[in-house]
Amino acid sequence: MPPPLSPLWWLASGLLIASITPASWAAPAPDASEIFADVTQRARQLAASPFDDPAGNLPRALRDLDYDAYRAIRFRPEAAVWRGEALFSLQLFHTGFLFERPVRLNLIEDGQPRPLPFQPSLFRYDAAAAPLKEQDLSGAGYAGFRLHYPLNREDYHDEFLVFQGASYFRLVGRDQGYGLSARGLAIDTASSRGEEFPAFTEFWLVQPEPMASHIDIIALLDSPSLAGAYHFRVHAGEQVEVDIEARLFARVEVAKLGIAPLTSMFMHGDVSPYPADDFRPQVHDSQGLLMQTHAGEWIWRPLNNPRELRVTRLQDTHPAGFGLAQRDRDFARYLDMESRYERRPSHWIAPLDDWGTGSVELVEIPSDSETHDNIVTYWVPEQPLAAGESRTYRYRLATFDARHPEQALAQTLRTRQGWGAVPGQRDPPPRSLRQFVVDFRGGELSSLDDTHPVVAELELSSGQARQVTVQRLPDGDTWRASFRVQPEGRRPVDMRLGLTLRDAPMSETWNYIWNPDELR
Repeated sequence: MPPPLSPLWWLASGLLIASITPASWAAPAPDASEIFADVTQRARQLAASPFDDPAGNLPRALRDLDYDAYRAIRFRPEAAVWRGEALFSLQLFHTGFLFERPVRLNLIEDGQPRPLPFQPSLFRYDAAAAPLKEQDLSGAGYAGFRLHYPLNREDYHDEFLVFQGASYFRLVGRDQGYGLSARGLAIDTASSRGEEFPAFTEFWLVQPEPMASHIDIIALLDSPSLAGAYHFRVHAGEQVEVDIEARLFARVEVAKLGIAPLTSMFMHGDVSPYPADDFRPQVHDSQGLLMQTHAGEWIWRPLNNPRELRVTRLQDTHPAGFGLAQRDRDFARYLDMESRYERRPSHWIAPLDDWGTGSVELVEIPSDSETHDNIVTYWVPEQPLAAGESRTYRYRLATFDARHPEQALAQTLRTRQGWGAVPGQRDPPPRSLRQFVVDFRGGELSSLDDTHPVVAELELSSGQARQVTVQRLPDGDTWRASFRVQPEGRRPVDMRLGLTLRDAPMSETWNYIWNPDELR
């Protein structure tokens, strides 16, 4: 079994990772370590045999539930596991509706595992779900679970982490509301072979000490292509951090392996030309892709709701991290009292060992509804996972708000684009001529006087750039780079922009691909 992560090992890796505390690197409790070793062996054995698809066998009454009836099934909070015994408590999700495949749940208490059997008495069946009280729900099982912790107030245990559906899980930090999701693994996303969705099939939750602020979760993952063992060490606080170790065992070759996937939604806003008939100026769970390369460069790529599927990559060797961020935290930028998009969390993935050469892949899917996730990003290793091969990936998943705590340079505040014509122009240019306006704020840049010689460094993969200018805005803190781009026919234009002062970087690198086909 690989050795547990340690502070000395982390220092040797040279990564810059936010908010490291001694408690974060305490060795796993013996029972968690032993369970993880056992689950690793089970995953290895599973991968050595053909995949056995555990087809759902729920009672018909649960299979036929609609959304409203499923929502009317509520766990009884007074029945929460460890309630009153620890800062953490555990509540359970019922099967039914879209969640037809139960997961097996086990508790590790006093070093001993015990299964958590399904009990209908733990739930209330209200309103449209009331007829279920008369049904035989034997074997229904649980669809997943959620963890609670006194995150925002000492006298209330907030729900902050959910595992439910395939390998999906969601987490929030203090004063945040659920938005994007994390996943255990992605396989063949946006490929002609069709995507495969691995699923967690069994969990082991280690009972925490009464005053502990961390909890260990072990999970078994399975799919037609591979099996895996996962160890999640969850640290609750202002920002929630999850140290993850994934041990993967391939049944067959996996051509595109997506490590540490994040899934989100972007409908319209910022640079997107989506012609929304909507009173809300922006609708999205995440605003952009953020990446820090091995060389230390910070790259920001605004998200888009495209007319057709778009798949792009940012290549690197041993990246420092990547994630999806929701930077606009002002209610006035969304005006949505129900969804409260300004409270959606940002997520950051930081590798804890050398991931080698590969790329951060961004998938943007056309969507006409904010109820559908249409953004996916993950790390794709350069080499496919061969049949019979095993790999281990260690990384930290952490929540943050508008700004990543390690980012010192100015960051992109907003991006706008439109027709590059001058109002009232007698002989206007074609609509393919686009004007881009990119505003930066923060870091040393916001302290500069407008007499400082700030320069916009702009690179295009194709086409021509015109009228590149830089100016400080009236608020005194924000600097604007403005330029026009004339594409070469229908050829996409990959743009990189950064502000410098005497060749020293003042901002992150703004990176955007303009597709002339997106003109609407």
